[in-house]
Amino acid sequence: MALPTLRIIGFIIGIFLITLAISMAVPMATLLIFQHTGDLPAFLWSSLITFVAGLALIVPGRPEHVHLRPRDMYLLTVSSWLVVCVFAALPFVLTEHISYTDAFFESMSGITATGSTVLSGLDTMSPGILMWRSLLHWLGGIGFIGMAVAILPLLRVGGMRLFQTESSDRSEKVMPRSHMVAKSIVLVYIGITALGSLAFWAAGMSLFDAINHAMSAISTGGFSTSDQSLAKWSQPAVHWVAVVVMILGSLPFTLYVATLRGNRRALLKDEQVQGFLGLLLVTWLVMTTWYWWTTQLPWWEALRHVALNVTSVVTTTGFALGDYSLWGNFALMLFFYLGFIGGCSGSTAGGVKIFRFQVAYILLKANLNQLIHPRAVIRQKYNGHRLDEDIVRSILTFSFFFAITISGIALALSLLGLDWMTALTGAASTVSGVGPGLGETIGPSGNFASLPSAAKWILSGGMLLGRLEIITVLVLCMPAFWRH
Repeated sequence: MALPTLRIIGFIIGIFLITLAISMAVPMATLLIFQHTGDLPAFLWSSLITFVAGLALIVPGRPEHVHLRPRDMYLLTVSSWLVVCVFAALPFVLTEHISYTDAFFESMSGITATGSTVLSGLDTMSPGILMWRSLLHWLGGIGFIGMAVAILPLLRVGGMRLFQTESSDRSEKVMPRSHMVAKSIVLVYIGITALGSLAFWAAGMSLFDAINHAMSAISTGGFSTSDQSLAKWSQPAVHWVAVVVMILGSLPFTLYVATLRGNRRALLKDEQVQGFLGLLLVTWLVMTTWYWWTTQLPWWEALRHVALNVTSVVTTTGFALGDYSLWGNFALMLFFYLGFIGGCSGSTAGGVKIFRFQVAYILLKANLNQLIHPRAVIRQKYNGHRLDEDIVRSILTFSFFFAITISGIALALSLLGLDWMTALTGAASTVSGVGPGLGETIGPSGNFASLPSAAKWILSGGMLLGRLEIITVLVLCMPAFWRH
């Protein structure tokens, strides 16, 4: 790869690092407000180190007349997320005095909005660290939206070319310029975060907890300020606010922009949104009826517990209202399946994404019709898009390697001595971005602290692979990629 190209990539990563260094002012301000100044030096040093590293990458300057090709974007995407995680781990090391392995795991979980954690004692933890965890979620969430809207369609990763234009509907673009779209998306993201914070506060949380949970919910991350997650708050309003904000974070942000610009039916007519909301509603009703029948809780009480936990798993957020892994075998299996689904493309949610399941259904239906009518010409369309062969191939490739990645990570974890449930659900939850796994060790009431260091590095790799749609990372492993 040419030196000027590497200089541009380094220049852009330098900007990211300086942004990260400046963002550390937020937890520092939090420490000052709470008069918890003992942790200030740790954040000051972390910010200084990160800023100097970013400055060192920027000082050589950006080469003129050199532009990034699509293949260069793979390296930029992967390296930027990795480098940011490396430096985002510093406050955890200097404040909590944990190993760098644990700190990197926590920062990777934060920036990829996964929500798996190695930290406990959150109720009495430094407010600066709690704010930093939530802020990493928030920054990673908006970063992933930008990547899903602007970069992945360009790279033709995982069928994302279905969303090549600024809108999921090709017939009407949201705005004429992509930078205006990005600006509008950021404003929408900030607006929902602010409204979510006010709603959590009004529902009964303290302002500090409300801001943290709003950032965590809109990014579908799942970090909480309590070891009990949302079970700490008994007010039903808190739980319903969480459900609403998680859903809002799982819808395509370009469609919010389209709605604000006058296309009032942009969200309602989108097949992704219809499928996602329909799936949630059906699952709520089925699971609530079963839970009500088996526990004899009042039906509305059962609905609240089911709605929060199901929405948290489907949107790959990771909040919990009690330990749903204790609900019985049916619930255990259903939650395991739901963790793969994810939200919509162009949202902060992880997982396979609902559009790939919808496309798979369209392909299955077309193939069955072809068997019945061999000479028929069957046109396959999704959300107004014709399903070209390369889109179908890309979706099938992603889906295959998604399954292979989880299987490979689970096998590697089992070689390290982990039991089958911890290995399998740990691999699935990190690659899908759900956060907690199932079982006593890494379930909703546990965490990942007791896992071997090697397992934490493997799972950190799983988070990165899942967040960057797998193919984006795997292409760097090809020798042909590094040849001129």
